Amino acid sequence: MTDPLKVVLVDDEAPARSRLNELIADCAPLAPAKVVGEAANGREALDLLASVAADLVLVDIRMPQMSGIEFARHAQLLVPPPAIIFVTAYDEYAIKAFELRALDYLLKPVRRARLLAALERARGLAAPGGDALRGLERAPRRHLSVSERGRITLVPVTDVLYLKAELKYVTIRTAEREHLLEESLSHLEQEFAAAFVRVHRNCLVAKSRILGFEKSDVRDGEQGWVVLLDGCAEKLAVSRRQWPVVKEFATG
Repeated sequence: MTDPLKVVLVDDEAPARSRLNELIADCAPLAPAKVVGEAANGREALDLLASVAADLVLVDIRMPQMSGIEFARHAQLLVPPPAIIFVTAYDEYAIKAFELRALDYLLKPVRRARLLAALERARGLAAPGGDALRGLERAPRRHLSVSERGRITLVPVTDVLYLKAELKYVTIRTAEREHLLEESLSHLEQEFAAAFVRVHRNCLVAKSRILGFEKSDVRDGEQGWVVLLDGCAEKLAVSRRQWPVVKEFATG
């Protein structure tokens, strides 16, 4: 006999979770599955998944604190990552975006027959990849996620002082500590263009943390500059190429 799928439900509306619970129970004779946990938002779900093993997550897209899409991006770090089916009330145009990226979804109000089909497919459903999720949501993430000692640590983007590419990692620097992130600095620059500015080919700094600039040693006959950040004693070099872009922040 096939073991039931272990399912976690994530939705900020309790009645929606209750309905999914009932529908999953109704589908169990044909598609064995059991709910092993529930969460009201993406952050709660990540905390839950640190202690509860799940094969599948049914996650609403529009939720406070963290959207379902941002949750899915962070959940990729879980070992192993669960399959994810999005639950959405999006219109037809938005649904096409999911179909183009081969992401499974359930349209609200969820119908038993559609859920049954989704559960039957779920055993062969891979966790969504970053390329499929990136760009599906216009708003940038509120958090960056790193895997530390088997758990996912969320770093609020508002706490980040700078992002620096070093070898195959990006160092996230906050006032308290550093984290290592396995993401492309170029992708981070695109996603967070409103909040960060590139000061060097390998470094982005938070615009809101810039205190000013200081002259540094003369390089190749030209005066160099370093940027000073609130909450950070480190002085970061500004490249000649980027100086015309970042000097506008010199007066704050």
